[in-house]
Amino acid sequence: MKKLTLGLLVIGFTLQSFAQVINDGMLDEVVVYATNYKYLTEAGTRDAAEPVKMLERKVADFDLKESELYQDEWDYYKVSFYIPEGKIVAAYDKDGNILRTIEKFKNIKIPRSVAKSVAKRFPGWVIFEDVYKVNFHKDKGVKKIYKLTLENGDKRMKVKTDENGNFIK
Repeated sequence: MKKLTLGLLVIGFTLQSFAQVINDGMLDEVVVYATNYKYLTEAGTRDAAEPVKMLERKVADFDLKESELYQDEWDYYKVSFYIPEGKIVAAYDKDGNILRTIEKFKNIKIPRSVAKSVAKRFPGWVIFEDVYKVNFHKDKGVKKIYKLTLENGDKRMKVKTDENGNFIK
């Protein structure tokens, strides 16, 4: 019985020693590349609503060369992305870089700066509807506009602001 117990004990310790993986502290090499970082930097904001962030990330991460749309002989591609809250139409070059986008979102959460600006200029009015439009061009930059429908009782008016809450005529 002593030999059996001692034998099982030795076998148990031996099996556990083979199961250990020795890590030398080195990780496998990972290559990270940002294809459309300029688009995300200019078009994306941390105050943007979650649906906007999510769809802009999909546009930036879209791999044109792996899609069924890709043809070697084409220099320009137009791809549309849709969600219930809005859509983005993006133009890509043959390398998968974003050339320009047109974005439109309806009834999303507006940034705090826009809400404060509207409340200050139009006290007693509430935002009834909103449309967020973004136009990105790789050379000209980005233009963001909020088209708001304000309501006060049975009265309604439309105003436009930029992403900072500055009113546009």
